[in-house]
Amino acid sequence: MSVVKSPLSEPDLKTVGNALQGALVDLVDLALVAKQVHWNVVGPRFRSVHLQLDEVVDTARLHSDTVAERASALGVNPDGRSATVASSSAIGTVPEGWVKDADAVRILVGALGAVITRMRERIDATGDPDPISQDILIGLTADLEKHAWMFQAESA
Repeated sequence: MSVVKSPLSEPDLKTVGNALQGALVDLVDLALVAKQVHWNVVGPRFRSVHLQLDEVVDTARLHSDTVAERASALGVNPDGRSATVASSSAIGTVPEGWVKDADAVRILVGALGAVITRMRERIDATGDPDPISQDILIGLTADLEKHAWMFQAESA
């Protein structure tokens, strides 16, 4: 049952719906990973890395809501349940326990890189069927790339 009628054709809706769902999953997991590392980071750069991780969490949460609401506006049910996120995120697992600040930076560089790669694929996929969703993905990818740059600069 779909309560909302999409302005997109069925094939376009499928493409865009898959892109938005994938983006949602990756953003939810990115927020969880960054928060987990945030709680467990230790080391001489603790404070700066700790605060930087919260910025990633804020960005991921803000954009996940935008992505989910865009999906809903198109008649696609967003699925951010933990089982869905765990089974389809691009981000690897985070080690248990304390995380040295340099390792925290490496973890975030990897997580952001994995998400950005998939976001760029989604940008390409949504260009023709739905430039509005593509625009959302472009904006959020720009924000993620800024975080990736800052974390990469931390490890230079």
